[in-house]
Amino acid sequence: MTEFSTVERSTVIAAPAASILPHLTDFSKWTAWSPWEGQDPEMKRSYAGTPGATGSTYAWNGNRKAGAGTMAVTHVDPHALDVDLHFTRPFKSTSAIRFDLEEADGSTTVVWSMRSPKTVQSRVMGVFLNMDTLIGTDFEKGLAKFKTVVEG
Repeated sequence: MTEFSTVERSTVIAAPAASILPHLTDFSKWTAWSPWEGQDPEMKRSYAGTPGATGSTYAWNGNRKAGAGTMAVTHVDPHALDVDLHFTRPFKSTSAIRFDLEEADGSTTVVWSMRSPKTVQSRVMGVFLNMDTLIGTDFEKGLAKFKTVVEG
């Protein structure tokens, strides 16, 4: 049986889910809020498929810090987005990304989670790095920027 690591962070945004979701489902809009933007000003990006629809993809190829990989929308509905994330460089990994949107009292709680299988490589890295802290800090930065973009 495969073991998994999960990282999860959330924020509350003063907007309905319907106005938040397009910022998540259209990968070209991630450049405005992704915590990893700016790691490589020369990074190559490509997008395919209908933005916001299941099957749309984003691929990047950057320097050592940015790495290379792809993301694909696997499910979207008015309150959730599922994305498959595949890194090919600096190391190979696969993760499931999920955004859940819960509306209440004119605001929406956005929950960003990542679920990754524990591999030999991730177990070794886990001895030296706390993945929840490392990735969680990036999620917190990204959600803060995301909130500013959506509410701005």
